[in-house]
Amino acid sequence: MSHHRSHQGRIFWGLVLIIIGTLFLLDRIGEFDFGDMISTYWPVIFIILGFSMLVGSGFRQLGPGVFFIVFGVFFLLSELDILEYNVWQYIWPALIILAGLWLLLRPVFRYRPTDKFPEIKENDIDASAILSGMKRRIESQSFKGGHVTAILGGMELDFTGAGLEAGKATIDATALFGGVDIRVPRDWKVVMDVVPILGGAEDKHRNVSDAEAKATLYVKGTAIFGGITVKD
Repeated sequence: MSHHRSHQGRIFWGLVLIIIGTLFLLDRIGEFDFGDMISTYWPVIFIILGFSMLVGSGFRQLGPGVFFIVFGVFFLLSELDILEYNVWQYIWPALIILAGLWLLLRPVFRYRPTDKFPEIKENDIDASAILSGMKRRIESQSFKGGHVTAILGGMELDFTGAGLEAGKATIDATALFGGVDIRVPRDWKVVMDVVPILGGAEDKHRNVSDAEAKATLYVKGTAIFGGITVKD
């Protein structure tokens, strides 16, 4: 699988380099002004980057790639005077719409290896912090997993006094213009698979080996203009 994706990426960027080289060559022989073209069509760089992300993920993670493609298209339309007003008047509403669509469609389009993340069969936690902050201390010794969302707010989860049922559980976290902080015991192992879209995901927890780990917490989700952090 990874070899196939690497092969796709190599072909994609090879073709991009050939096209760029050809344009430079045409500029040198006086066929057209490459500098003038760049000053107008620079947003195409974001469109190419978006397609590269789609190809690199095998079209299984659509969010980041589609975001950059839409971002580039908006600015390109502005440079071509198709959008007559300040492009930012269109960008922010479009970003909000895209964020909403992503939250709705993520379960359909996101690829998850079935043997990597345990399925969330029961929501031991289903919490949202919207335009506010929330702190939750989990003390259950058989925590099964759940969903948390932070929209223009912050969510803090403390698992330092908790235990996981069968030694493993999954948290599905979404941070939209907000942050989710998850604190875990030092003897837990953490596995993260978070898609950041102009956001961030960070594992500050000192991971232990499989032999030393008393439990494994799986953290998946999306950070859009926000962040998801796991720490001790």
